[in-house]
Amino acid sequence: MNNDSRRRRTAAASCLAVTGALLAAGCGGEASGSSTETSSLKGSPVKVMVWAPEDTQGSAQPGIRLTAQAYEKWINANGGIKGGPLKVLTCNEKGDPDEAEKCAQQAVAEKVVAVVGSYSLAGDRYMPILQKAGIPYIGGTGVSAAEFSNPLSFPVNGGTPVVFAAHGRQLVEEGCKKISGVRYDVAAAAIVSQFLTLGAVSAGGAAPKDLKVPVTATDLAPQVAAATKGSDCVSVILGTHSDLFVKSYVQSGAKTKLGSVVGNLTPQLAESTGGSGSPLEGSAITGYYPPISDPAWKDFVAAAQGKDIDTTNGANGTTWVAFKVFTEAVRQLPTISAKALVQELNTTTGIDTGGLTPPLSWKASTALPIKGLDRIHNTTATELTIRDGKIEWAKAGSTFVDVRKVLTAKPAG
Repeated sequence: MNNDSRRRRTAAASCLAVTGALLAAGCGGEASGSSTETSSLKGSPVKVMVWAPEDTQGSAQPGIRLTAQAYEKWINANGGIKGGPLKVLTCNEKGDPDEAEKCAQQAVAEKVVAVVGSYSLAGDRYMPILQKAGIPYIGGTGVSAAEFSNPLSFPVNGGTPVVFAAHGRQLVEEGCKKISGVRYDVAAAAIVSQFLTLGAVSAGGAAPKDLKVPVTATDLAPQVAAATKGSDCVSVILGTHSDLFVKSYVQSGAKTKLGSVVGNLTPQLAESTGGSGSPLEGSAITGYYPPISDPAWKDFVAAAQGKDIDTTNGANGTTWVAFKVFTEAVRQLPTISAKALVQELNTTTGIDTGGLTPPLSWKASTALPIKGLDRIHNTTATELTIRDGKIEWAKAGSTFVDVRKVLTAKPAG
């Protein structure tokens, strides 16, 4: 039984890439470029690279570049890094593995200290290039399996396994006795059901009903009927197409409680369906970080002002967190280099992100002991809700919830 469980978990790790793409909040945007450094800083420029897909048919993420450039401007206005300006080079990987590989080759050619807060499904193409050059990949958005297994990857959150295990627990703890999980009918999305079930069962609940939606479906009335029949809670896991489910749900007149992980039931969707009177009001939302209204985000909110950055987008938030990690780590180095940075990240007892995450460490002793997921060190999530059309803490005084024990528990039998 234990070997079967291990095989299932390893197979699940290889599915993370497509699932991450499914869950990411996509939006359109502009072409990428590099921004200017601050001339008042006299130290040597500290070069990093950021890449993400833009101008693509798939999940475009222009907010990642904009967030990185906002951080660059913000940190340089606040003393830079050890007296030198941060210089952010950007690359449009266009949702194309060949382009992602070119971005990685450019990072090597430019001798960047790190690749920070980026988004690409093509981890199997870019990580070997970075690894050979000794360049760390800090705080990727968890959409590639290689991010959770390559020793030069330093994730800042626990990705799909952590957030869905925490989501299953949150639903049960909020009183859900019969849960339906609605996800796309693709093999890679099965991982969602697996970890949702793990979380729900660990909290004493029943295994959720696993409902699959054809990827071509536009009218989800049949799925709404199936999900709400005999269930008291529905977890909607359709990424940016969760609006199709909500539209049919509203038309059905159902009152079943809704929930999801961040990036699915969004503030924008709540606003378009009635704001504080929306059927999404009170939904159980599980995230990686505090809500954007939390004081821990104040610098990001200020830096993003007037820059067309969706601060509620999880990928943009991850980019900001990744830059915080990079900055705190390089400040500890006598001489800044990729090699010294990797050593610092691998040995730090905890990097302070100002409350956006618990202190982060990537020592061997804190790794998640699951093959294929052993670069996950932060196994915490946040329990949130939609209140007055905005994502907020589920309860006053809430903090991070750790699901490490849930993920590592030996199955019964």
